[in-house]
Amino acid sequence: MEVVNSIGRRKAAVARVYVKEGTGNIVINKRELGTYFPSSILQYIVKQPLNKLGVAEQYDIKINLCGGGYKGQSEAARLGIARALVKINPGDKPALKSEGFMTRDPREVERKKPGRPKARKRFQFSKR
Repeated sequence: MEVVNSIGRRKAAVARVYVKEGTGNIVINKRELGTYFPSSILQYIVKQPLNKLGVAEQYDIKINLCGGGYKGQSEAARLGIARALVKINPGDKPALKSEGFMTRDPREVERKKPGRPKARKRFQFSKR
């Protein structure tokens, strides 16, 4: 089997995911999953599509992550892995879609407007 690649995004994070047959290794930015994401919750988020399909030990995954924070990065990796698994086997798409792993979360940070302290916040009104 050749390498299957896909992209996952969330907020400002971008994950380029490369999946090939293997023994279940997940390498992120040349580091193991456990060292890159010490939190077990974030590790769980990254592995969710694999666990849903029961193929966690069948593929080696290499991920290049950049931008964003650790939560956004983990969810970008999850989307990238889900998209790659669908490229490998299109029959898995309904199972992943029902869990929400195939949906790109479109929420982005709203820009700061000129003359304001933040995007929506106004300075305190003074009548006199």
